[in-house]
Amino acid sequence: MARYTEAVCKLCRREGQKLFLKGERCYTDKCAINRRAYAPGQHGQGRKKTSEYGLQLRAKQMTRRFYGVLENQFHHYYEMATTMQGKAGDNLLILLESRLDNVVYRCGWASSRAEARQLVVHGHFTVNGKKVDIPSYLVKPGETIAIKDSSRQSDKFKAVLEANSARPVPKWLDVDAQNAQAKVVEMPTREEIDLEVDETLIVELYSK
Repeated sequence: MARYTEAVCKLCRREGQKLFLKGERCYTDKCAINRRAYAPGQHGQGRKKTSEYGLQLRAKQMTRRFYGVLENQFHHYYEMATTMQGKAGDNLLILLESRLDNVVYRCGWASSRAEARQLVVHGHFTVNGKKVDIPSYLVKPGETIAIKDSSRQSDKFKAVLEANSARPVPKWLDVDAQNAQAKVVEMPTREEIDLEVDETLIVELYSK
């Protein structure tokens, strides 16, 4: 499975905002954005005039990096979004938000989306009682995601659950912390997605 393997903090610096790629580190003073709030590289502190295409590209790259998906898969989600009712930009973000690895992260069962993706691949979660080890699985309203009983007893999960217990959970997920399971109440709306990006720029980029 292809994935990004280089330093991730420079991705946040390049986009100029926190993408929460490093888990708990992103919430501390050690966060790269707090220490060096400028783009990486020798020209990172220079003043640059961004073209229309540059703004569209940055919006696409920021969104893709936020959810940890590669280019081909991201474009596939865009094509899916254009076939759905409603605005293509909103649909794109909703599809990305409904990925299983993102849901695991939103529930507070992982410190980052990268960690959530790894835990899903290792088979620690079930959907409606059946093991699902595909991070890109798209959850649907009414489905129940749960941590496997054998996994809940591990020191790893106990530490992760304790560390992320105070993280707010979006309203479209109903998390039962005691039983380590969550139900998808409904699909998220654009207002409930905390990514500061103008998704219409992505639509404009792909529409060319």
